[in-house]
Amino acid sequence: MAGNKVEKLPRKVYEKELLRLQLELAKLQEWVRAEGARLVVVFEGRDAAGKGGTIKRVTEHLNPRIARIAALPKPTERERTQWYFQRYIGHLPAAGEIVLFDRSWYNRAGVENVMGFCSKVEYQLFLRQCPLFERMLVEDGILLRKYWFSVSDAEQQERFRRRLEDPLRRWKLSPMDLESVARWEEYSRAKDEMMVHTDITEAPWYVVESDDKRRARLNMIAHLLGSVAYQAVHPPELDLPERPESTGYRRPPRDLQNYVPDHAASL
Repeated sequence: MAGNKVEKLPRKVYEKELLRLQLELAKLQEWVRAEGARLVVVFEGRDAAGKGGTIKRVTEHLNPRIARIAALPKPTERERTQWYFQRYIGHLPAAGEIVLFDRSWYNRAGVENVMGFCSKVEYQLFLRQCPLFERMLVEDGILLRKYWFSVSDAEQQERFRRRLEDPLRRWKLSPMDLESVARWEEYSRAKDEMMVHTDITEAPWYVVESDDKRRARLNMIAHLLGSVAYQAVHPPELDLPERPESTGYRRPPRDLQNYVPDHAASL
């Protein structure tokens, strides 16, 4: 249901704090690399809840070889015959890596359940196995963080409308997204049941209020940083070498190569 309108955080305040948090994320990344830690961050929530924008800000200044995004497409026919969690296991981090799941194994608790893409038996099996699966991850030393982005129905509707009118963001909308409008209460019940079964001590859920995207991004990143006992790692000292004297190299004539036209000169 629609709630009270949330006052947006001023842009200058947001950008200043975001930069500070991103500097801390860079420190976290170096600690993960140096310590051989394994960090998994799960992003879940309704369509247009702000997950993608937050992930973009988290990874904006990180090394993609260390911090990568796992956004799996729908399963192949072969994957449909595997143990449900099997295709996600291959995307888990090795030592010194961070993986951010842009949606995760919780697809079964949400869209697959509500839209009838899995059977009731498969759904109930997921609810029983998921806590066991996550306890195994944590027991093996993986740092697992789970965030649910909560958006009101009115705000979601407005974001859908803006996407429909924006040619740069229209690709973000699919028929499945629009179907979620008509199934708001079904998704709400599915989320509630998911929380009951999977909000476990070893891997609790953290809810991010996301009607204001700026607040949501800062709050989520600050919480993630505060939940990991990382320390600053001093990088090795590097010295920029002096450029050596020329040994007579001559660049080939420009007309022997194909150059991109100077489009910028026409602006």
